[in-house]
Amino acid sequence: MKKIGKMRLRLCALGLALCLLAAGSLPAFAEEEEKRQVAMSFTAKSVLLIEQQTGQLLFEQNAREALAPASLTKLMDLLLIFEALEDGTLTMDQTLTCSAYAKTMGGSEIWLKEGEQMTVDDLLKATAVYSANDACTALGELLAGSDEAFTAMINERAGQLGMKNTHFDNCTGLDDTTTTHLTTAMDVAIMSRELLKHERIMNYTTIWMDSLRGGATELVNTNKLVRFYKGTTGLKTGTTAKAGCCVSASAKRGNTHLIAVVMGSQTSDDRFNGAKAMLNWGFANYSTVTPDIDPSLITDVAVIGGVVDSIHPSLPKAASVLVKKGEEGKIKTDVELCVDVQAPVEKGQVLGKVVLRLGDEKIGEYNIVSPDAVRALTFKDIFFRLLKSLA
Repeated sequence: MKKIGKMRLRLCALGLALCLLAAGSLPAFAEEEEKRQVAMSFTAKSVLLIEQQTGQLLFEQNAREALAPASLTKLMDLLLIFEALEDGTLTMDQTLTCSAYAKTMGGSEIWLKEGEQMTVDDLLKATAVYSANDACTALGELLAGSDEAFTAMINERAGQLGMKNTHFDNCTGLDDTTTTHLTTAMDVAIMSRELLKHERIMNYTTIWMDSLRGGATELVNTNKLVRFYKGTTGLKTGTTAKAGCCVSASAKRGNTHLIAVVMGSQTSDDRFNGAKAMLNWGFANYSTVTPDIDPSLITDVAVIGGVVDSIHPSLPKAASVLVKKGEEGKIKTDVELCVDVQAPVEKGQVLGKVVLRLGDEKIGEYNIVSPDAVRALTFKDIFFRLLKSLA
């Protein structure tokens, strides 16, 4: 009877599989099963997976739950420092002097001494690689003038990025004396994605081992994925008793750049295993594609009442889209252009758009714009044109 029961069970399973195959739903069923297996691998309180270029959400569990982030806070510190480097407020070779306050941070540190001088470059390395609290505090003081002012800056920037469920009480993530230093996996993904737009950050977040002070201070990256996971580009770990073990892990394979956020894991290994499970699933199932646009589809647009009769639109950098593996070659590109436009025309004025479709679904679009300004004809222009035509 047991053998017959097992046989019936197998036949039922086979029948279900054949029905799914006939209905064309087996791939979707398999993908959901893979998602379920990924979900079962977590002990974390909150997890999330997004694609970096498009920001598309691929997987999440409790991603909007406010939790202590520990040193994931430093992602925002690093973002502000790199923005300051981009606009020239700071330079890599700039030297700062450690304050009495910065040396008292405790936790992960490079043991800065009051009055010790160090470059922005070295302090960035200490922050990104070793998660040094004294180093990031010193950088914040350099940029904002004080730790309090820098904390206000990172909160303001978080608001600008739409991180609605985030509040920072300090720039280090130390939380033994606070209950209001909180963020979410969704907000961590937002600041991680923004930080990765500054590609120089990866010069630091991909370092496995390095040193400061002429080799006297060794640095080993707190993110083990840098050494053990193919394509890792960063990004940051965080650990406190209150936050548990956290990581924002980014990796790139081909054109696909993923960010996996894990918050509140019970152990360090769990956070890395959870991040790897999400990254593996993402790379196995999705590809980032930047479709080519046929230049011949971008034709001149007539200008009515302008000093020139037409303008040739410029095509901005093509937008990337995320598709399931195997669908890369199925993307269709439609170009929609104005027939004409009334002068005056502003530089950057939208003249049309490129629409990307997968079957009947629109999966992306971006604008086609005027490369130059075109002013409207004046009576003076018309008069001189008339004289020229009579000459």
